[in-house]
Amino acid sequence: MFPSLRIATSGLVAQRIRMNAISGNLANLTTTHNDKGEAEPYKPRFAVFQADDSIGAYGAAGVRVSRVETADVEPLLKYMPGHPAAIKEGPKKGYVAYPQISMITQFTDALEAARAYEANLGSIEIAKDLLNQSLRIVA
Repeated sequence: MFPSLRIATSGLVAQRIRMNAISGNLANLTTTHNDKGEAEPYKPRFAVFQADDSIGAYGAAGVRVSRVETADVEPLLKYMPGHPAAIKEGPKKGYVAYPQISMITQFTDALEAARAYEANLGSIEIAKDLLNQSLRIVA
């Protein structure tokens, strides 16, 4: 009924999913094992956005998260021979594999997602005000 509200809402949902991926990355900065207990560092995740033409009108489109992908990056190796997760044999003996996640990049992405979320909330407020004013004129 109100395409502007639906478009802004799609942006809110997409940014929430993006923020969930970022918070998961930050929570697992030092995770050296997977869910099965195997020595495999956490791989960062990121949301991939896509235009959603089904949520729009008059040439405007909404947005949706097409998928949440796992980054295929090499782990960050730190020499810590006394660590329980240290590699026991081979050329990387004594190294611990940590996730390749930059805290600064994640904080920057989180700030950008928060600002985009706020912008979508602002557009919803403006649309609500315009609809209220239109109803006052009609009534």
